[in-house]
Amino acid sequence: MFSTIKNVLSIRDLRNKILFTFAMLLVFRIGHWIPLPGTNQEALAKMVKNATESSSALGRVADFVSMFSGGSLSHSTIFGLGVMPYITAGIIFQLIATVMPSLKKLQEEGPTGRQKIMEWTRYVTVALCIIQGAGWISYIRAQDLIQPQYAANGLWWVMAIATLTAGTIFLMWIGEQIDRFGIGNGVSMIIMAGILAAMPRAIQDAQANFDPTNADKMGYMGLIMLCLGFLVVVGGSVLMTLAQRRIPVQQAKHTRGRRVFGGQKSYLPLRINHGGVMPIIFASSLMMFPSVFFTWSHEFVRAQVAKSGQEPGFFSGLTQFLSINFTQGEYLYVLLYIAMVYFFSYFWITVQFNPQDMSKQLKEHGSFIPGLRPGPRTAEYLETVIVRVTYVGAAFLSVIAILPVVVNRAFGVPQTVTQFLGGTGLLIVVSVCMDFLQKVEAQLLMRNYAGFLSEGEEGGPKFHGPRG
Repeated sequence: MFSTIKNVLSIRDLRNKILFTFAMLLVFRIGHWIPLPGTNQEALAKMVKNATESSSALGRVADFVSMFSGGSLSHSTIFGLGVMPYITAGIIFQLIATVMPSLKKLQEEGPTGRQKIMEWTRYVTVALCIIQGAGWISYIRAQDLIQPQYAANGLWWVMAIATLTAGTIFLMWIGEQIDRFGIGNGVSMIIMAGILAAMPRAIQDAQANFDPTNADKMGYMGLIMLCLGFLVVVGGSVLMTLAQRRIPVQQAKHTRGRRVFGGQKSYLPLRINHGGVMPIIFASSLMMFPSVFFTWSHEFVRAQVAKSGQEPGFFSGLTQFLSINFTQGEYLYVLLYIAMVYFFSYFWITVQFNPQDMSKQLKEHGSFIPGLRPGPRTAEYLETVIVRVTYVGAAFLSVIAILPVVVNRAFGVPQTVTQFLGGTGLLIVVSVCMDFLQKVEAQLLMRNYAGFLSEGEEGGPKFHGPRG
């Protein structure tokens, strides 16, 4: 381990890339604490904290934003929107490409086409930032969280929305600079940095809420389940990130004169968890709406019943039942959450995985799967395999998604702890760390160094000396 770290620091180019990456993440964390002028930061932080502890709709939105975007709603800063508008714009174009042949053709043109799509993505990101920024400013104004001298000032509104938009664009630029001059995926590194920054607070909350003598606080069983959940998520994330279904591929033989070319055997790797964390992101974002809608419906019906002076009827009881059972951690909520994770897991492979194109590429390269004819039969087999392995991957994601809810409700572990020491946040951190280590590994092996994931002949790190 220490020998590998020494090898990493001894390579100037790799050392500079790692230092540049950490420097950009440091800039992100500094900007994360620069407040938006004119807002009441203390009152906003208190409101979001109370909403998070009560698991209200605002609390779930704040948790979602802090986990998946690198931003934060607990204190309105210049990076308050995070990179979520940029991610949303990218997903929009990925989905449109599946139904718009002209955009798909542009993607297949190579660097020129991808550069054009990236330009459009940036324009859509700016539009989403303006919409989301205006919505957020309107909400905190309705909650009297803007200082009175600025609440009705149109110039301040333009400044605030422009600042939030510029913050997201600057984060997008930081991510692109990490992709170009650093190491790792820039946007993923920003999201990971936001999650890791909240983990010390989660550890403090766990320590503050640990009291075996108090039935309302976390006891020894809750602490044990929290630690086991941490180990299961880390181990399972590593396993599912690297797990593949390898399909044997045979290359056709070609005879030229007296020499025979080709005939090599290789493998076509299909990832078990092909969608990564995207199904959980989609499911988590949509699961906020049923809870908010049913809660609002119940309050509206109750107000109408109280106004009319009649006894609560069937419709009032139905809205009360739905509002209770679609809160986070309830049985119907968990069932719908799992169903949505499965749905988006299959939806994502439908968008990202095209067995017809893969079969066509194998045929064009003179390769085939033994026992299968090239063409439609191969495409049908690939589709069957990816559907089966996705079922396993979706089951793993479902366990990861509901683990924090189960630990929170069954063992009294605070939600602020479970969402960072187990579940989706930890899955993102592990996935990004694995990608980072694999890229460092590739840089080391390219220079004849043993990396973090490779071993020498004696079972330990082996140093071969730099090439050249």
